[in-house]
Amino acid sequence: MRPSKSLWQFLIVLLLMVGLVMSGNNPDSREPVKEVAISKTHKEPINTEELLRYSWQREEISRAITAYFERAVATGKIVGAGVSIVRGDSILYSEGIGESEVGTDQKVDAHTIFRLGSLSKGFTGVLAAKLVEEGKLGWNDEVREYFPSFRLGTSANTDQVTLKNVLSHTSGAPYHSFTNLVEAGLSLDQIAGRFKEVKPISAPGTLYSYQNALFALSGAMMQQATGEDMAITLKNTFFDPLGMCSAVTDHETMQTMQNVAFPHVKWRRGWRVKKLNDHYYNALAAGGINASTLDMAKWMRFLLGHHSEIMDKSALNEAFQPVVEIKGRSKYYQRWPGHISSHYGYGWRIHKFREGFGQEIRTMWHHGGSVNNFRNEIALYPEDDLGICVLLNSPSRIASHVIPDLYQIITEVLQSEPVEMAATHFHE
Repeated sequence: MRPSKSLWQFLIVLLLMVGLVMSGNNPDSREPVKEVAISKTHKEPINTEELLRYSWQREEISRAITAYFERAVATGKIVGAGVSIVRGDSILYSEGIGESEVGTDQKVDAHTIFRLGSLSKGFTGVLAAKLVEEGKLGWNDEVREYFPSFRLGTSANTDQVTLKNVLSHTSGAPYHSFTNLVEAGLSLDQIAGRFKEVKPISAPGTLYSYQNALFALSGAMMQQATGEDMAITLKNTFFDPLGMCSAVTDHETMQTMQNVAFPHVKWRRGWRVKKLNDHYYNALAAGGINASTLDMAKWMRFLLGHHSEIMDKSALNEAFQPVVEIKGRSKYYQRWPGHISSHYGYGWRIHKFREGFGQEIRTMWHHGGSVNNFRNEIALYPEDDLGICVLLNSPSRIASHVIPDLYQIITEVLQSEPVEMAATHFHE
């Protein structure tokens, strides 16, 4: 049945009141954000159908995603999850499901802080693009200029290893070279000096070979270029302007936070809690950032280009330019429905996929992250102006397919016909 005029008026007033209340909220508030209303200028007439459709879509997405993760908790696939969905400049969903520590009454919510692991690389790539835009760095800056002790193969080969190479995993070093030294807590200066022991497997810029140690050197390059610690640059450039109030970059601060997710491992038929360790804080650029679900929603909204006052969209998109192809079909994301190809940019994987037979080719910016038994996924769909982020405080197989699962749920809701919307949502 079609909604009555009085119901329309009631819903419009309600939505506007919610928007007004939220616009005055303190960014440090611990109440989860339920909605960010679609922006309208005072000169534009209110489109009642659009507002009603938006409200219905939000509710349907929330219902379906909450049910998806509640099933995962109930069947023991995960302990807890923080999930955020953004579309355009709206946060459609930013919620927690499950427990931050198994066996307690501590529930995950939108403000619970997770370790991000390699989702940190996405921050690093975008920060590098910002510094290149400002003229403080160049993609072709040589690593050796910043680390005189650095050697990788011959002197001529070493001189070819650049910022572009370490950010795109194309330095020519073997897969995961000296990740063990990062996890052992060595400084970046010490790690840089050890690469003289490594025999390159390719010339710089020719082959994708995933790194943590080499990628982390980019953070020290940024520090020398700006004259300040990378953590401070991130805070001043992104965290504070975006209102990412829970984002932290060191172990000591993480230990003092009250609303924190703890890592877990499988134990017999259940889960056992583990301690937060200090791994990767010596390699901030590669895996040392922590943030909440709501923080990640704000981050994705920025990545989709809705904060041009912070960073020009053309400069932002530099981080998402394909640099090298990720060949093969062995990676989990290469088995996602419709997958065509994968490349790596600067801290981001760029996938091309087809939604169905005969459908147009679409783009996804993506990364996964694992650290300290946390397992995370982030994906952005620029053509759809859509972002999805899932933070898990347990290693789970669900991470390998959660992005296409949620994308399908969201797409089905957004493509629903108005008659379905009216029949299932509106009544008198």
